[in-house]
Amino acid sequence: MPNGLRWIHQQVASPAGHVGLVIQAGSRDESDPKDEGLAHFIEHMMFKGTTKRKAFHVLSRVESVGGELNAYTSKEDTSIYASFLKTHYSRAMELLMDVIQNATYPDKEIPKEQDVILDEIDAYKDQPAEMLFDGFDQLLFPDHALGRNILGTEQTVKSFNREDIMRFTQAFYHPERAVLSSVGGISPERFERLAMKFASDWTANSKAPVRLPAPAVQVTNRTTKRAISQSHVILGGQALPVDHDQLPTLVLMNNLLGGPAMNSRLNLNIRERHGIAYHIESFLHPMSDTGIWGIYAGTDADNMDRCIQLILQELHKLRNQSLGVVQLSLAKTQLLGQMALSQESNGALMTSLGKSLLSLGRVDSFDAIKNHVNSITASDIMAMANRIHHPDSISQLMYLPKN
Repeated sequence: MPNGLRWIHQQVASPAGHVGLVIQAGSRDESDPKDEGLAHFIEHMMFKGTTKRKAFHVLSRVESVGGELNAYTSKEDTSIYASFLKTHYSRAMELLMDVIQNATYPDKEIPKEQDVILDEIDAYKDQPAEMLFDGFDQLLFPDHALGRNILGTEQTVKSFNREDIMRFTQAFYHPERAVLSSVGGISPERFERLAMKFASDWTANSKAPVRLPAPAVQVTNRTTKRAISQSHVILGGQALPVDHDQLPTLVLMNNLLGGPAMNSRLNLNIRERHGIAYHIESFLHPMSDTGIWGIYAGTDADNMDRCIQLILQELHKLRNQSLGVVQLSLAKTQLLGQMALSQESNGALMTSLGKSLLSLGRVDSFDAIKNHVNSITASDIMAMANRIHHPDSISQLMYLPKN
């Protein structure tokens, strides 16, 4: 659009619509440690009223007609989105643009939302596995915003005021940093008319701050004792950024190793064969200029050394044993099937389209992705395993029971 806002819409045969605004403004943009948790705090506060609506009317505008309104904050973006009957497209889009442009962030609501987020932080502290993932980010990026907690800390959350909110939103909440994404039962032509009607007056800002680049990861091993019953560990390190041309190879390798399927190598060997970890998975988080890979396992303290040994054995196999023709074909078929199923959720598809356009400037078709995956060779996977899973590049964070 003339103001720099990009939009994308996919028409589907559905009575529902899903529309979201994803903005390049996440917790990694909190360059000052005193701002830790500010992006997430703003996400909560944006529903507290606009220049023409009170909080009740913001929350009721879509939900009163059976729809849903929500938002999330990640390391690299913030999103506000709605789902509704397609007859209410105009209502939903007008509301999203009103909230993002005209939220008032009233002073009287700040203490209330601070209490809500402090409760969220307390609940988070009761989940050591979740804390481990954030602790691993901090281990890899100790002196960068990527290593800080999205929720913030009790100290930072209590310190936030309206001036902090306005400083951050005025710096980052602008159309050239955003994508308006939609999946639903209206035509692209009608969606374009609605986008021009409700979003064309959103003001661009040519002086937005430049995002600090991600630093190189320092390999570190750390063990801490906590008041927990089960032991938890993550092994991992730096991965590829989201725009890397070899990312599909890494995705395929990660899925084979410990993806969501019960027949992943880690699950079959460590959970099924040896029975020493109820939950084990590998994960991959590509970002704009870096990435994180890791393997998480939760097990009894007496089995932890054995569990880690088995994990390292699986990584050694990937680096040194080439996949057979049948193994490789099955791995590709499984990944493509999972990707096809993920597109069955129109809400998830809306989010995926928006994030892809925001981070890559494009959306690859399923056929293009399929062709890329099918072109991957066994030697490609071995080369990637030796690049990403090299023993000298693996960090480890472990939580053990105090007693």
